[in-house]
Amino acid sequence: MSEANVAPAVSPTAAGTPLVQVRQLSKHFGGVHAVDHVDCDLYVGECVGLLGHNGAGKTVLTKMLSGVYAPDSGSILVRGEEVHFESPRDARAAGIETIFQSLALADNLDGPGNLFLGRELMTKWRTLDSRRMEFESSKVIARLNPNFKNILDPVLRMSGGQRQTIAIGRALYFDARILIMDEPCAALGPAETRMVLDTIKRLKAEGIGIFLISHEMHEVFEVCERATVMKNGALVGTVLTKDVTQDDVLEMIILGNTPAKALAA
Repeated sequence: MSEANVAPAVSPTAAGTPLVQVRQLSKHFGGVHAVDHVDCDLYVGECVGLLGHNGAGKTVLTKMLSGVYAPDSGSILVRGEEVHFESPRDARAAGIETIFQSLALADNLDGPGNLFLGRELMTKWRTLDSRRMEFESSKVIARLNPNFKNILDPVLRMSGGQRQTIAIGRALYFDARILIMDEPCAALGPAETRMVLDTIKRLKAEGIGIFLISHEMHEVFEVCERATVMKNGALVGTVLTKDVTQDDVLEMIILGNTPAKALAA
């Protein structure tokens, strides 16, 4: 599939109020400082890479953004308003959806069955409205991948890229404007990875903001305007990917060094 045709990314310095602002966010588990006074932002139509070794704190950070954990201190603002999530349902109501590496799909169900899993559309007689779910699924999937036609197959028979599309489509149908994507290209082949990266570009062109967790530096540099690096629960720094090299970011991840071109918090 050819590369997505997208509008230029908006510079974070000129993008107005961020979709998400994280200010001095902290989470402790006993004596372990999983996230320690971290700041980061996400703007409309932007993809920010969240990077760091396993145990760096990025997963705990995203779980606070998605309502799984409550912060011990600090604040989260969505579109300039401070929010307090007591559950993932609260985060979804604020427009934040998380697409986990496992995708949380039911292998025996088809695309519409998974897209509406737990939120099925019903007829006036309180039976499943399968026809409407198929129609709505077709519309949202066409936005992401016009070549994806076999949505009525069980997802067990779908490719990894198609499964990712179903998971992303589920988020978009329910009005997510902020996506957290956890290793979306893990275990995918080159063609499927290309499909997912092109989908990310389409989402950004629609004004959706994305936090991307990835260990693949070339993916980060292709789709992310900025990279935020964590180490041992603390923020190392945030950089514009256009201003640094992959080696610069690797040094941040491995050594915890803040480059001269790191952005001010």
